[in-house]
Amino acid sequence: MQHVPAIDWSAAVRTGRSLVHPGPELDRAAIAEVVAELRDAAERATAPVAEVTGMPRPAPSRVLVVDRAGWIAAVAGSADVLLTRSGASAEPDGSPLDAARATALGVQAGLVFALVSSRILGQFDPFVDPARLLLVAPNVVSVERQLGVDPGDFRLWVCLHEETHRFQFGQAAWLREHLLGLFGELLDGDELRFGWLDGKPASLRDLIGSPEQQAAFDQVTAVMSLMEGHADVMMDRVGIEVVPTYPAIRRAFEARRDAHGWGAWVRRLLGFDLKRDQYRDGAKFCREVLAAGGVDTLNRAFEAPGLLPTLTEIHDSQLWLHRI
Repeated sequence: MQHVPAIDWSAAVRTGRSLVHPGPELDRAAIAEVVAELRDAAERATAPVAEVTGMPRPAPSRVLVVDRAGWIAAVAGSADVLLTRSGASAEPDGSPLDAARATALGVQAGLVFALVSSRILGQFDPFVDPARLLLVAPNVVSVERQLGVDPGDFRLWVCLHEETHRFQFGQAAWLREHLLGLFGELLDGDELRFGWLDGKPASLRDLIGSPEQQAAFDQVTAVMSLMEGHADVMMDRVGIEVVPTYPAIRRAFEARRDAHGWGAWVRRLLGFDLKRDQYRDGAKFCREVLAAGGVDTLNRAFEAPGLLPTLTEIHDSQLWLHRI
């Protein structure tokens, strides 16, 4: 395996924290209120998610409500664990040149983390022990203000999505190791490309070199599409009985996802265009499977690695239904 060069993750954290804007200004009492409400929302989301998914066992985890700097520290630690466990992380050789390169790569990673940190509302992180559900408080507050939605409903809505991921990993105890294996295959080679291609900024789609890496990328995309689409559809199934202003939140949030302008360029550069496609393609797949066979049939996708849909099947659910 071609290893990813050693990365100084402490440099990534320092850089990210020095660049990131803290977000909306809140006094101490308001911050404490947001933190408490997000923790409460995460707890309240568990029962309705269990009901609509038909998955009885969420993955053991803890809830962390963080600011943007806290998210940067968390994601840097998770990235280190992910690369190490997937077998792709190289050990530094101790030379000054290697240390300088590791620092430079850490600074670059920190820049990316700073850009992304203002966009993440929540994230379930299965790669650390124990797993954790991260809720980024300033981003939740910022977006609910931008959209003009009910804060209590929006915070619960965010938690419903992330809690669904917790149930996915609880239902499929093998899923974490399966993803680590796929990431290792994706990084197995020296043909990943970075920077600009044909005068345009390279997106995640542009980085893939060899056919073997492309195959691994397609498998990762299929799994992520299933997981994100499944979480989105389960949020919809919870509906107005739990989140009364859900329709307004969904409309406003979808409009935000589709927004154009300079932000669209940043989203493409950071891979958020791919993330958006995963939500929509995966949600379409899940809705079609639910219509054809119900929740029990859809949950078969989480029974074993061989029952996961391929990328072709994500785009044609009938192929997956016939196969299983």
